[in-house]
Amino acid sequence: MTKSELRKKYKTLREELSINQIEDFSLDIANQLLKLDIWNESFYHIFLSIEEQKEINTEYILNILAGKDKNIVISKSNFEDYSMIHCLLTDNTRIQKNSYNIPEPVDGITIESKQLEVVFVPLLAFDENGNRIGYGKGFYDRFLNDCKSETIKIGLSFFEAEQKSFEAADNDVRLDYCVTPNQVYSFQDYFL
Repeated sequence: MTKSELRKKYKTLREELSINQIEDFSLDIANQLLKLDIWNESFYHIFLSIEEQKEINTEYILNILAGKDKNIVISKSNFEDYSMIHCLLTDNTRIQKNSYNIPEPVDGITIESKQLEVVFVPLLAFDENGNRIGYGKGFYDRFLNDCKSETIKIGLSFFEAEQKSFEAADNDVRLDYCVTPNQVYSFQDYFL
């Protein structure tokens, strides 16, 4: 399957999920994350869910991060150059949906990509080698390429890995982990 065929397949699979399934799976993913040894860092980047795309509800992960008193960082997208600005999420941060229904900070304290230690990555599909397929605009690949090499990249998926590997472009950034409702995939051995 091509990347565009896989995008279509997984958008359709997500569309078929009920609201209850999304909530249950999202909670299961948050619980799976607790098994990872990632909770001693300070700066965690997370995406805010696009409900209209039936994305994972990241509120459960946000609650874990807040409960552990972590610095939570969210992004604002620039659709002219497909870049992102990262802002610290505080009690005073105003969130507003953009024209693509992406919840974003209106303003805030800017955080550089190099400061981030853990990034939770949205995706449509992933393979057993840690390659991911997103929406196709390259926002996250650009962003992850700006992060430190040791930044931990964790994909979040309702569905298990595709058995057949994707063809990765030069600027594609592999995940370190991907977490589904049923398991944690580790790709760190793949890099050795």
